[in-house]
Amino acid sequence: MKIIVCGAGSVGKSIVGYLTQGNNDIIVIDTDQKKLDEISKEWDIQPILGSASYPGILEKAGAKHADMLIAATNYDEVNLMACQVAYSLFNVPKRIARINSSDFLDPQWGTLYNDENIPVDLIISPEIEIAKFILDILKIPGTSEVLPLADKKLYLLAFRCQNTCPLIKTPLVHMERLAPDLDISIVSISRGGRSFIPREEDIIVPGDEIYFLVSADRIDETIRDFGMERTNNEKILIFGGNRIAGYIASKLEQDDNILSCKIIEEDAKSAQILAKTLSNTVVINGEMMSDVILEEAGIENTDVTIAVTSKDKDNLLASLLAKKSGVPSAISVVNSRSYDNLVDNIVDNIIVDRSSVTISAILQELRRARIVNAYSLGRGFGEIWEVRIDADSLNASRSIREAGLPRTSMVGAIYRNGEIIFPLPEDKMQIGDLLVLFVSSNDIKKVEKIFS
Repeated sequence: MKIIVCGAGSVGKSIVGYLTQGNNDIIVIDTDQKKLDEISKEWDIQPILGSASYPGILEKAGAKHADMLIAATNYDEVNLMACQVAYSLFNVPKRIARINSSDFLDPQWGTLYNDENIPVDLIISPEIEIAKFILDILKIPGTSEVLPLADKKLYLLAFRCQNTCPLIKTPLVHMERLAPDLDISIVSISRGGRSFIPREEDIIVPGDEIYFLVSADRIDETIRDFGMERTNNEKILIFGGNRIAGYIASKLEQDDNILSCKIIEEDAKSAQILAKTLSNTVVINGEMMSDVILEEAGIENTDVTIAVTSKDKDNLLASLLAKKSGVPSAISVVNSRSYDNLVDNIVDNIIVDRSSVTISAILQELRRARIVNAYSLGRGFGEIWEVRIDADSLNASRSIREAGLPRTSMVGAIYRNGEIIFPLPEDKMQIGDLLVLFVSSNDIKKVEKIFS
C-alpha cells in the first residue's frame, strides 16, 4: 500500500513507525528538513520537503498513485486542505485528517466532512485517544492495558504478573483447580521480549505480561484470582501540561472518586492556560525534576503519576523519580520502542505506546478484512479485531478449526445474541456472530484473506 503521511512531528512519527512494520511504501511530507532527516534515519521512507496543502508537493509525493493520505501536521487547516487537494486533484481513495481544535471536533459540524464539502473519510485526534486510553487504565488499578469490546460486554485486560500471584508456575490446564471460577481467554503472554499464545502445558512466571479476555461482569473476580488487587487511584499527578493532560484532568474533575489531580508544567504560558481552563486541578509551573516542585506537588502521597510530555526521556525519567519517591504506579507515554528493555526493568511502570494508540484509530481503514473495530496491542506485537460474520461470509457454519487460522493467531471470544462465548476449535461460527480475534503482527495478511 502506498501511503502519504503529512507531518513528521510526534504524531506523524508514531504513525510512520507502525506503518513501516508492514509492506507499505511510505512518503512523508514536512516543512522542517531536520524532522525529515531524523525520521529518514530511523525508517525507510521517502522524505518530501514542503507544505502538504500545496498541489505541487502532493504531486511530487506521487499522490496520483497513492492508496491513502494521512494528514497529521500540527495545523488543522493544513490537514483539511491536504485532504481536499488529495481528493479533488489526485482522487486519493482514503483520506484521514488529524484534528486538534474542539471547534472542528464539535459533533454539530459532523456533516461538514463528506465528499460534497470537506472530503475526509476519518477524523482522528491522537491526543484525545491517548487520554481516553490512560483514563481506562486508571479505572482498573493494576492493569497496563484496557480495551472495551463487544458493546462493553467484554474487556481485554493486560497486567504484569508479580511474585505474589497465586497462579504462577501452574500449568494452564490445571489452573481451574486453584481458581474454579476463573473464566477467561488468554490471548497472549509477553515474556523476555517475545509474545506467544500459551498452550495448556505452559505456565505463568513472574514478570509475564498477560493479555486476556474477560466478561465485563467477571472483572472483579478475575482480578482477585490473579492477585491483582490494588487500592483505587485517588490522587493523581501529571507531568506535562499539553492537550493530553488537559483532557485527562477535565475528566477526572468529574469523577467523585478522585480526591486530587495536579499537573506540573514547565512552560509558564501553558500552565496559565491550563489553570484558567480547569477548575479543580492544581497546576504547578516549574521544573518537573526539581525536588522542591515535586515536594510541592506532594509526590510522596500520590497513587499514580502520568508522564505525557513530548519527550520520551523526560517521561521515563519522571516515572523513575516517581517510583523512587514511593509512588505505587507510574504511566509513561513514549514514541520509541528503543526503551523497551528499560521499561521492563521498572516494576509497575505502565508504558503507553503513542504509535499503538494512534494507529488503532485508523486500523479499520488499513485492513482489508471485514473489521468492525481494530486495536493495536502493547508494543505492536499483535492486534485485536472485531469481525462480523455476515450472511455472505465464507466462514458462516464453519468451525473455528476449519477457518485455517495460523497457530500464532486465535479467535479469543464470540459475542452471540448478547452472550460472551470462549469457543473451542470445533465450535462453529454463525451468521451474526461478532468474533474477537487476536492477530499476530506476522499473520495480518493471512488472516485478512480468511475474513476478507
